[in-house]
Amino acid sequence: MATNKNVVYKIVDPYSEALLELAVATNTLEDVTTDMNIVLQFLLNSEDLQKFLSNPLVSQEAKKKVVNDILGEQISGRTLKFLMVLVDRGRIAFLDSVAERYLELSYKQASIEIARVVSAAQMSSRQQKKLVNSLKQWTGAKQIKLRLKVNPELIGGFIVDVGSKRIDTSIASQLKEVSTSLNSVAI
Repeated sequence: MATNKNVVYKIVDPYSEALLELAVATNTLEDVTTDMNIVLQFLLNSEDLQKFLSNPLVSQEAKKKVVNDILGEQISGRTLKFLMVLVDRGRIAFLDSVAERYLELSYKQASIEIARVVSAAQMSSRQQKKLVNSLKQWTGAKQIKLRLKVNPELIGGFIVDVGSKRIDTSIASQLKEVSTSLNSVAI
């Protein structure tokens, strides 16, 4: 599995970094970042679109047409051209990873950290603000962007991943720890 991740990073990083360099060089960092957020949201909300773009049997022309039809009016011409390069080079299947990595790099450039939060229930805006303030102190970042996901299997609490750091306050995790320690005692 780690090998697959390394292969993905070898493919994703050069494209993400090239897009970031282009955005910085052309003074369009904010616009391209907005575009890539739009792209990522489309992909996250449409499993069918991801499957279509990943399908090797679909022609490049068909992929270009769909990308243009869906995103052409939503994003800048520069970002759209970048997506067409991904199609031409057979890398459009990695678009979600390229978008995520680009956003990480662009946010890091602006001292913004991405926090992936999985909670047992939907977090209120008050809870989100409180979490953002705590994470700012913990990470030293100027801004925190939350990527929220709900997983009822956590029973209660939440898990936060920021970079390589993790905070796990979930009840499911605490129950697992109790179970493990009880099993080790019951020998």
